Amino acid sequence: MDPLVYAANIAVAFVLGLVIGLERELRHHEAGLRTHALLALGAALFVSLSQLFDHEGSPTRVAGQIVTGVGFLAGGVIIRDGFSVKGLNTAATLWCTAAVGTLAGSGFLYPATVGTAFVLFLHIALRPLTLRLDARLYAQGVAETSYRMRIRCSVADEARVRAAIFEAVVGRPHGIILVGLVGQSGDAGDRVVIAELHATPANDTAVECLAAALLTRESVRSAGWDRMTSRPT
Repeated sequence: MDPLVYAANIAVAFVLGLVIGLERELRHHEAGLRTHALLALGAALFVSLSQLFDHEGSPTRVAGQIVTGVGFLAGGVIIRDGFSVKGLNTAATLWCTAAVGTLAGSGFLYPATVGTAFVLFLHIALRPLTLRLDARLYAQGVAETSYRMRIRCSVADEARVRAAIFEAVVGRPHGIILVGLVGQSGDAGDRVVIAELHATPANDTAVECLAAALLTRESVRSAGWDRMTSRPT
């Protein structure tokens, strides 16, 4: 491979990774400027390595190994927060960045640039459209909304509180579904039972009534809730 062509391919991969990473950095995501630049650069270097030897290795075979490796790397940014999963968009962006670096390292600079443009278009142009669409669906009452309720109790009363939550949610025709219950240690040596609730459409009043009903139980020390997400059904 000509040294100038090699340098150009690596430089383009690096710059395109920087461009994608800059958008992520400005939105304060965990994987930002340096992560995406390094990922695109590394993918380009691995693909270029196979082209430095005559009759040795195949860029497509190396690209397949890159896809596998990036899959493990992207899995590291996916975080489960209680019942919610965060980082899926970041993981997908890392995957696309690796593809851009692979294309650039293989000498396909125009396809790599087009791929970068589509990634940026998705994050910059489609984000406001998605937010407006979700807001419209929510206003029309066809958005599924997630709630997270936190009930504080003593360690000995946790089982009774779990049963009370189940009874309060299942026994009332308010359109709220109990998705799951998780218990964790509180700051004062007590227990906090976290319940994820789904409602279609959103029903803040019903969730507040549930919290008020639980507060009437002697085993419940405090109860509060937050609206987590709204998404179209």
